[in-house]
Amino acid sequence: MEDVGRRAKYLLVHLEGERRLIVHLGMSGRLLWTRSNEPFSDHVHVRFALDNGMDLRFRDHRRFGLVDALKASDLDRDKRFAHLGPEPLSSECDGDYFYERSRGIRKPVKNFLMDAHCVVGVGNIYASEALFLAGIHPQRAAGRISRAAWHRLSAAVKKVLEEAIRQGGTTLNDWQDPDGEAGYFQVSLRVYGRSGEGCTRCGKTIRRNVLAGRSTFYCVQCQR
Repeated sequence: MEDVGRRAKYLLVHLEGERRLIVHLGMSGRLLWTRSNEPFSDHVHVRFALDNGMDLRFRDHRRFGLVDALKASDLDRDKRFAHLGPEPLSSECDGDYFYERSRGIRKPVKNFLMDAHCVVGVGNIYASEALFLAGIHPQRAAGRISRAAWHRLSAAVKKVLEEAIRQGGTTLNDWQDPDGEAGYFQVSLRVYGRSGEGCTRCGKTIRRNVLAGRSTFYCVQCQR
């Protein structure tokens, strides 16, 4: 193992010989660093025995994750990576990119933000939060958003993701970090999960609707 990186929801472990180990945690998968003589816990599906007497074990009781290996040169052509959009915290992913990419797109901006072909890593919670910060209604057509509004929204996406990273992520059900700790960003949520409550900015009611099968939360005053 030479290095560890990430692309979208995939962990990329750089191995000797220009190979990449690909790990997707799915909904409940975890990588466990443990001594090789430790008893196996339930739902451990892959074990890597390391030279230092330790194990790296992949545990996934829901079986939505995966472990695979590819040559580094094949990574960009692989079907899991070939059509992915840029990373949301990259310099490439700015207001100009979103504006140009969204021209002619009629689908709601929230669905557009969650489309991995356009940008990776903006999930349901963070899309709702970013749209609130930018003052944009989640149902507005992506192609009808101005360049200036896209600059506000791209900055809001980065702000929300950076806040969530600092607070260890968002635990609404059973998500845990590699140390088994819950995230804390859920206590900072401005609109997500707050249907019927007052907006922290204007006091008006937070509403919930469903877009593409996902719960969407917004302020009736701040996001017209």
